[in-house]
Amino acid sequence: MFFGALLAITGCAMGVATGQQAEKHYKVTHSESEWRKLLPTLPFEVLRHAATERAYTGKLLDVHSKGVFVCAGCALELFSSDTKFESGTGWPSFWKPINAKAVDEIEDRTDGMVRTEVRCSRCGGHLGHVFDDGPKPTGLRYCMNSAAMKFVAAKKKL
Repeated sequence: MFFGALLAITGCAMGVATGQQAEKHYKVTHSESEWRKLLPTLPFEVLRHAATERAYTGKLLDVHSKGVFVCAGCALELFSSDTKFESGTGWPSFWKPINAKAVDEIEDRTDGMVRTEVRCSRCGGHLGHVFDDGPKPTGLRYCMNSAAMKFVAAKKKL
């Protein structure tokens, strides 16, 4: 499959993107070949090589059900549907993570920009970036890749 049409590869590997922070030791770790076996191609490229899915192509963009968005690499709960909003950017956006320990935020100086990369705090998977142009109450926009997450619908109360 030709991934040029699916991805905008940023060209940075995990731990190399920023050059600003010592590599964290994550609770869930696998070798490159193990991750490749565990993950489908697009989630592998996004989570392990900081690729970005094309805007408006992600399967979670239009998910509006109640539930939780979890890491596609390790199933850590990342974002609640209660904090999801329509940013108009083409990627699922949230105004805060499910808790402060769910994600790591790291300075990213790739591609001639200074941004804040967002990673899963348990496996180090690249999720996307956070920007300061979101809605109240935080003013933040966590712009995430659908391929980096899975949606777990809330169980209906009887």
